[in-house]
Amino acid sequence: MSSLKKIICLANSYKLNERCIAGIDLDTGKWVRPVCDRQYPEDGRVPKRIRFVEGREPKPLDILEIPLDNKGNDFGFESENLSVLKGEWKCLGQAKVEEILQYCNNSDYILHNSRKYVNPSYLKTVPFHRRRTIEIVKVKKQNFSVTQNKEGKFRGSIKNNNGYLLLNNAKITDPEFIKDLENGYSLTSNNLLVTISLSMPYATSQNWEGEPPCWKLIANILEF
Repeated sequence: MSSLKKIICLANSYKLNERCIAGIDLDTGKWVRPVCDRQYPEDGRVPKRIRFVEGREPKPLDILEIPLDNKGNDFGFESENLSVLKGEWKCLGQAKVEEILQYCNNSDYILHNSRKYVNPSYLKTVPFHRRRTIEIVKVKKQNFSVTQNKEGKFRGSIKNNNGYLLLNNAKITDPEFIKDLENGYSLTSNNLLVTISLSMPYATSQNWEGEPPCWKLIANILEF
């Protein structure tokens, strides 16, 4: 069974040479990650020829109409995935930032724990409907920091109001924010909405002990 689903886009982030798209289903209020699991059965990344709307990249807050199946490859641990079907993606309008606040995570942890990653084996123990591999949090500007490593890659950290580190040195995969940072941009708004997602499992080195984990990524940043 398939349907056209209306999704508020809250992530259009780098995924290898393509993108990962994700957002909130307006009918259910749940996260949806469209995946091209037939074209890319290893990770479901979405190619340009499929994701473009009106000849451009989907933008944060776009209300997208996407032909999706009611199921998708979960790659063993993800709960939000729905398979992309044939058909044109459309932009029906723009959501307001204020409409997103109701979907923010208010728990003590970002994506299950305080570490930089989550193990797939742990996610598999969480009931499917409670499993989260993407979420959005409201952050004050003073609690968000960006660093650039020696390879020139940008990473972000998030603290709560008590100074407790909620997200430590996570890779930023938001293409537009990366472009802004490369041009010397600094945040100007007092509040941010930050989308955090989990990567596909991978080990950072050959000496990694244990299973390849899913790393926390900063997939999108909205200022307001």
